[in-house]
Amino acid sequence: MAERSEGARTATVAYSVIIPAYNEAALLPRTLTALAEAMAGVDAPGEVIVVDNNSTDDTAAVARARGATVVFEPHNQISRARNRGAAAARGDVLVFVDADSTLPRETLRQAMQNLRDDACAGGGATVALDGPAPAFVERMLAGFNRVAVTRQFFAGCFIYCRRAAFAGVGGFDERLYASCDAVFSRALKRWARLHGRVLRVIADPPVVTSARKLAHPYAYVASMVVQTLIPFAARVRGLCWYWYRREPVT
Repeated sequence: MAERSEGARTATVAYSVIIPAYNEAALLPRTLTALAEAMAGVDAPGEVIVVDNNSTDDTAAVARARGATVVFEPHNQISRARNRGAAAARGDVLVFVDADSTLPRETLRQAMQNLRDDACAGGGATVALDGPAPAFVERMLAGFNRVAVTRQFFAGCFIYCRRAAFAGVGGFDERLYASCDAVFSRALKRWARLHGRVLRVIADPPVVTSARKLAHPYAYVASMVVQTLIPFAARVRGLCWYWYRREPVT
């Protein structure tokens, strides 16, 4: 249940930043610190909603201590967590940021600037890793970033959109335990085309996301191959195990 004061309930909010978080007490402080700095550069009132996705650590306490509104989603599934945050949000603009990612001030500023144009329905950003990665992973990421900009495709670590567009595509697909960001991206692109809108992916600066999943790079790539070759796998949590593991943060 969201925890808000009477003043917070009546305040005007232009945009809502939604952070799904499952056992993210270690990385969440870094994410929220960067987010506060980014939001300070936006000339519009915003709110931060952390969705505690049935964590067993201090995720909720960490979020509250830094001023975020905390809502609870008991089913451990990122699509449900994102939708739960959107349901609690008060802004007409929804910004989704992963709990292990840092959002640069200029990226958020550009996103909000893009939405001043009524033709823009939303978009994403390119992605950088916060640590070293094998050369083949770096090449894959560079390829993804090229596609993101040229084809208006975006990763789940940063997505922004108008609430009307989010509602128009039905939010994130709750049948999926993985790849829900890719499915949402394609659905939003179709919605934008149908309604005469465009998506805008911010090329620079990129959103910086944790390289922790690459502690086991070949297992990571194998999981991506499974999702690509067997689309139904995204609906089976056991086949998406890699996306829900938490490597120790040092």
